[in-house]
Amino acid sequence: MLRRALTFYTRYFAVWVVLCGLVAFLWKDTPEHPNWFRVIGTYSLAEILPESIRSSLSPTAAGNLSACLSVNTLFFALTMFGIGVALKPEDFERILKTPSVVALGSAAQFLVMPLGAYALSRLFRLPPTLAVGLILTGAAPGAMASNTMSYVAKADAAYSVSLTTVSTLLCPILTPLLTKVLAGSQLPISFWSMFLQIMVMVVLPLLAGFWIRSRFRGPIERVLPVFPAISATFIVFICSVVIARNQSRLPQVTGPVLAVVLTLNLYGMAAGYGIGSLFGLDVLKRRALTIEIGMQNAGLGSALALEHLGEEAAIPAAIFVFVCIITASALASFWQRRLGH
Repeated sequence: MLRRALTFYTRYFAVWVVLCGLVAFLWKDTPEHPNWFRVIGTYSLAEILPESIRSSLSPTAAGNLSACLSVNTLFFALTMFGIGVALKPEDFERILKTPSVVALGSAAQFLVMPLGAYALSRLFRLPPTLAVGLILTGAAPGAMASNTMSYVAKADAAYSVSLTTVSTLLCPILTPLLTKVLAGSQLPISFWSMFLQIMVMVVLPLLAGFWIRSRFRGPIERVLPVFPAISATFIVFICSVVIARNQSRLPQVTGPVLAVVLTLNLYGMAAGYGIGSLFGLDVLKRRALTIEIGMQNAGLGSALALEHLGEEAAIPAAIFVFVCIITASALASFWQRRLGH
């Protein structure tokens, strides 16, 4: 019964994003009745440290500490911990067995989407803050939800897992580097601050989750179905925080941002299938690559933008979460029902 409820909850992830997003948007923020998405989403555990410690830090160190201990960072770290628990040793072994096709997909991931985001930000003439937010979204690794979508689409789900794992492990270097190179002229971007936060909220919890599963395989197997639901909950929360902190801006920017985000998503999917065909991948790997490139870990993009670029910069990533889930679900359903194997 519990397993069925958890499956239902994660299957309708996009619905919860929309519903909680509406609550966050309609919940008017007043001193008497504060919007708790905004309140919780702006809190950092660094605030409970003794004043003597905080005052001894340089402004840069204090900012990095606040970002690494923010509620958004810690919630996302728990998300990645849950994903790490779901990984198996075979997932890493598979990467070593097929390094060339994994390298092809990973290279495509970090070339197609960042460059596409940069080009579209210029084409749509986005304001600097939104443009940088879009580029950060494009420079994020593949979304873990792409693995589920590949399974539904009867694609090569193992290939999808390999691509997502590699891009996630590469993102501490490539995400801040690509964002700085492509968007550094529009807003000041600190490579090392972003690198540190990604290590804290992505790589370390992912590896910790993987280690715990390998160490305590029996007990973990029994509670494994809970982790996808926990991960989905934290992503829904982060998107709701973005909306709550941008209540006044959203009516003016949602239309243009939705258009550019949808274009980026569809372009990524088309490029993924095209690259797979160009390099002779079989049809199942082409499907996986299509979904993998089109789906970005926009939850990571939202969390990074909130801490390093400002509230408005997180809007493209938050909207991308919803868009990529809808388009990938539609494509996966089409492939499943019409094409089969």
